[in-house]
Amino acid sequence: MLSFNTVSSLPELGLRPAGTGLAPAPAQPAGSDFASLLGRLASDTAVSVQQGEAAALAGIQGSLPLQTVVDRVMAAERTLQAALAVRDKAVSAYQEISRMQI
Repeated sequence: MLSFNTVSSLPELGLRPAGTGLAPAPAQPAGSDFASLLGRLASDTAVSVQQGEAAALAGIQGSLPLQTVVDRVMAAERTLQAALAVRDKAVSAYQEISRMQI
C-alpha cells in the first residue's frame, strides 16, 4: 500500500504528510472544495500518465535518454498509485457510510 508520506505530488495539492511538524496548510481560497481537489487530482493524474507514455515512446525511438524515460515513467506510476489510493479510500468511506444505521 502506498503511504502518502512518500507521494511527491501532495505539496502541490496543498496537503502535507502527517507528523511533519510544519504549520498547517493555508486555508483554501473561496470556491475550492473537496470535489474540485479531486477533479484537479484526476486531471493531474491523466497529464502525468500521458507524459509517461510520451516519454516511453520517445525512449523507444531513441530521442530521449534512458534515465529521463525512467524518471518520467516512475513519476507517472507514483501519481497513478496515489490517485488509486485516494479512490480506494473514497469508496471505502462511502461503503462505511452506507452501512450506518440511521
